[in-house]
Amino acid sequence: MSLGIYRVPVPKNETVKDYAPGSPERASLQQKLAEMASERIEVPLLIGGKEIRTGKIARAVMPHDHGHVLADVHLAGPEEVALAVKAADRAKDFWSRMPWEERVAIFLKAAELLAGPYRDVLNAATMLGQSKTCHQAEIDSAAETIDFFRFNAHYYAEILTEQPESGPGMWNRMEHRPLEGFVFAVSPFNFTAIASNLAAAPALCGNTVLWKPASTALFSAHHLMRLYRDAGMPDGVINMIPGSGRAIGDVVLNHQDLAGIHFTGSTGVFNGMWRTVGQNLEKYRSYPRLVGETGGKDFIFAHPSADPKALTTAILRGAFEYQGQKCSAASRAYVPSNLWARIKDELVSEVEGLKVGDPRDFSNFMGAVIDEGAFKDHSEAIDAAKASSDAKIVAGGTYDSSKGWFVRPTIIQALDPTYHTMSHELFGPILTIHVYDEAKWEEMLDVVDATSPYALTGAVFSQDRYALHVMVHHLRHAAGNFYINDKPTGAVVGQQPFGGARMSGTNDKAGSSLNLLRWISPRTIKETFVPATEWRYPYLG
Repeated sequence: MSLGIYRVPVPKNETVKDYAPGSPERASLQQKLAEMASERIEVPLLIGGKEIRTGKIARAVMPHDHGHVLADVHLAGPEEVALAVKAADRAKDFWSRMPWEERVAIFLKAAELLAGPYRDVLNAATMLGQSKTCHQAEIDSAAETIDFFRFNAHYYAEILTEQPESGPGMWNRMEHRPLEGFVFAVSPFNFTAIASNLAAAPALCGNTVLWKPASTALFSAHHLMRLYRDAGMPDGVINMIPGSGRAIGDVVLNHQDLAGIHFTGSTGVFNGMWRTVGQNLEKYRSYPRLVGETGGKDFIFAHPSADPKALTTAILRGAFEYQGQKCSAASRAYVPSNLWARIKDELVSEVEGLKVGDPRDFSNFMGAVIDEGAFKDHSEAIDAAKASSDAKIVAGGTYDSSKGWFVRPTIIQALDPTYHTMSHELFGPILTIHVYDEAKWEEMLDVVDATSPYALTGAVFSQDRYALHVMVHHLRHAAGNFYINDKPTGAVVGQQPFGGARMSGTNDKAGSSLNLLRWISPRTIKETFVPATEWRYPYLG
């Protein structure tokens, strides 16, 4: 029982280390990379605090050296999923009744562990298993994950203080309960921070979780579970069940205790889950909460007045950091004819100079794409552009999978603004640029808005204030995270809460209190101190 009204420490965004040559953090991380790359570990399921080995094995490999196996991962089937549901149910009563400040303390401790002894571990796991550079790993698996832990704790405490007014002779209270049942968290490969938050945010609010990490991010997922354990997470609160979508989803989506889905991944998969839930409504104890961040076809739109240097930098970073495998990465750009003539040569030269290779070599700007399927999609898109009369390759355009799944950063110039790679998600290091008539910039805004079914991120560049006003208004529904004179990537917890609408998701804004509210079921309690004893109202006299 709490005997105080506690205040959670005011969070500040974690400082991002730069790993400059000669720095102690660089040497420490390089040592951890060598140590973890030299081992081949076994990754079990973790259900109710117990390690379970099924014998159904998947290999976790380095995308940049796909012959190098990091881990042998045991996969769950329907039987293990059923065990995880039972484990979550057993943990639910104790976890939901635990004083809120005790739950918060676990995540605050996790943040401190990650800021200290776990920083190299999780960064190295993300670099090796997901082919991120040290900078991309640092801003993701360290800084953003820490921020989620600290800011969510702060937002949760603020939510609890939201209380109703009370009239004379009564006391009205609001109880912020967890959902009734378990939450199913399904995470992607591309951000360790997202994987963490999808399970941790509902758990912070008192829910128990079944977590299915992406098959291509199981190495870092294993180390996240170790972090939770060392922070004091009770058994059964978060249960890790890697496996195929069908083997796990068929059990979970048909279970009466499914209370919510926290998802990041493809639009098609989320649509299928939503459809199944809709068909199963009569089975559930409560309407499940569906929270999803899905696809994107993120844009950069340049007005004729845009700063050429700022635009070039935004294209390079926004399109090609982490191989373009960010939900927010720029994959289509609209450049006016007057600017294209000024930036083309420098942009092409810079793209051709980007180093691609093993992220353990800190001089590389990009690593490999995540797996063979992604490599096939990207190489086919490049080949199609080479053969098309509506497009041409102006930079990059080569690929090699002999050792790792490497795709050179590629720029396609599309003569047709509706060309395939202008409208369809690729999720790789391929940017398609359409050069438009500078006099028709307002007309092009309609094209930007209508070309894609997605609405996740977008950026506009202009030094003309009136033009910025027009673009911000005209494209108000085209992106949930909108950037002015900046690249469309790099949302920071507490500063730019993240999420999009249309076919990009439910826009429940991870990194803010809006997301946490989805994992809470409020109950109002009215207590009357001196109850009425006469049923007749005065008007009846």
